[in-house]
Amino acid sequence: MKTICINRLRIVFACALSLLFPALGGAQQQMKNGYANIDWQFNIPINNGFAEKASGWGMNFEGGYYFTPNIGAGLFMAFHTNNEDIPTQTLNLSSSSRLTTDQQHSLFQLPFGAAFRYRFMPEKKFSPYVGLKLGAQYVKAISYYNVYSSSNEKWGFFMSPEIGANIYPMGPGLFGFHVALYYEYATNENRLLIYKIEGLNNLGFRVGLSF
Repeated sequence: MKTICINRLRIVFACALSLLFPALGGAQQQMKNGYANIDWQFNIPINNGFAEKASGWGMNFEGGYYFTPNIGAGLFMAFHTNNEDIPTQTLNLSSSSRLTTDQQHSLFQLPFGAAFRYRFMPEKKFSPYVGLKLGAQYVKAISYYNVYSSSNEKWGFFMSPEIGANIYPMGPGLFGFHVALYYEYATNENRLLIYKIEGLNNLGFRVGLSF
């Protein structure tokens, strides 16, 4: 499982860097207009029915451009994995099939798409904003039991409002820090063993670097 997670992280990180490089280049040419964030994020599932334990195994990558001093748009990609240990129980898979085992549930979420922002006080060192992310989300649900595993992969629509702030200790438009609180909803529906996911809801926060 650790090898799978490491490989996923390498792939996602490489893709995210390719997404952010144009934004970083634009930001160097016009510091006040281009923006990019790289964040660590902490994710809290809300009654998702699978892998309900909060986790800090996630990151967010975002880059964009302010078309006016206040309004900006760009692209984002994030990923997160939540895990939960399930004690031994008997699963009634069908009328003639039962499975008694302990499990580890793993829920991998990878949303990506368009990001929109409205920022306040753009010329200040502390610049709060409200944002909205819209796009698609890939989800893989996995149950590990003994030396076996079962998995299911689905796509869904993704939406995430957030509030946050960019903090520039050396002045607006220069290197700084990023913080945000977010809510996520996705339409992914997964069926795995006896478990059923009908939409995904998450709360969380991000802390990272702003360029």
